[in-house]
Order: sequence, then structure tokens, then C-alpha cells
Amino acid sequence: MDAQFALAGKDFVISVTDKKVARSIVTMKHNEDKTYELTPHTIISVSGEAGDTANFSEYIQGNIRLYSIRNSQDLTPSETANFIRGELAGALRSRRPYQVNILVTGFDKTTGEASLYWIDY
Repeated sequence: MDAQFALAGKDFVISVTDKKVARSIVTMKHNEDKTYELTPHTIISVSGEAGDTANFSEYIQGNIRLYSIRNSQDLTPSETANFIRGELAGALRSRRPYQVNILVTGFDKTTGEASLYWIDY
């Protein structure tokens, strides 16, 4: 069982994720990092099936970085959550859905507000 917690205030977000990878009663790993930095002001934390979380998170991380390079600007946390939701929805309609739950946390530099989004499969 995975644990994710996040708390958002007016100008801050705190996110906590466990590091254990387990299935049933078997613990496979005790030090898996389940948080990924997408931009300097946005991170995601993931939970779910071990292979799906790593695969989907790296896919999202790569596409967010590609967007930043192509457009010379970072996505806001709201735009990032919308992109992730669209990709996860597309995967759910395919033959290979990702079984991941995602917390998107970030600070929007333009509005000066912190934000927290929960996306589940």
C-alpha cells in the first residue's frame, strides 16, 4: 500500500510520499523515489503499480521537458495537471491503461499562488 499526503496553503505546498514498493505481503524495495521534478516549480508524486508509476512518470517528465525546450517557457502547475489528465485519459481508453495515482504540486510564478491537483486512474 502506498501513502501520499499533500497540504496546500496560499503560497506553499508540502508533499510527502513513502518510498516502499510492495505487492501483497512482499516488500520489493525500501528506497524507491516516487517524486519527480518536472519544472523548477512543479513536482509530481506517484503511487500505484511499480512498473506503471515509473513508466508513466518518466514519460510525463520527458514530455514536459520537451515542451519547455521547444517553447522556451515552463508549463504552470495547472497546465501540467491538465496535460497529465489528458495523457492518462487517453491511456485509459487504449488497450494499455496506466494504474497510477498522481499528486501534482507546484507554485505558479505568474499568479504567486501554490496549487495542488489529484489525478487518479
